[in-house]
Amino acid sequence: MRHAARGGGLRGFVPPGQRGGGLRGVVPPGQRGGGLRGVVPPGQRGGGRGQAGRRAGGRRRSGKAGLPLEAARWRQLTYWLIVAGAGAALVIIRLGTHHLKSGTLVLAGVLLIAAIARLVLPDRLAGMLSSRRRLIDVAIFAVLGIGLLAAGLGVQAPG
Repeated sequence: MRHAARGGGLRGFVPPGQRGGGLRGVVPPGQRGGGLRGVVPPGQRGGGRGQAGRRAGGRRRSGKAGLPLEAARWRQLTYWLIVAGAGAALVIIRLGTHHLKSGTLVLAGVLLIAAIARLVLPDRLAGMLSSRRRLIDVAIFAVLGIGLLAAGLGVQAPG
């Protein structure tokens, strides 16, 4: 019963507001419980970039590569071209059964282009085409593209 009166049995837990500084409810490193390593309280962060991540020219930096936001937008260009091509192929398929073969072949071509783009482009320019390791992404795009190519070539156009 004495144990419950001392704090409920959570070793190292400090209720919010009982210790000052930093993050509320987190025990600083070196005190009871260990806390989170490497957590720097707000206001004590360094970085040397000046005001709120801005450069001297007043432009913000993007997250990963440190490029201006205008240049960071172009990194997703490959992805959006592939999405637009797939959308165009689906619109062609939607036009009717007499366009099924051509739409399937366009979609197969788009997937094969995506496989080549993922193989050739570096990770930072592949954008959202890179979701796994490079060879796995290329293999998935290539298998889907070849499968749709075979299906598209095997479909007979309605007479």
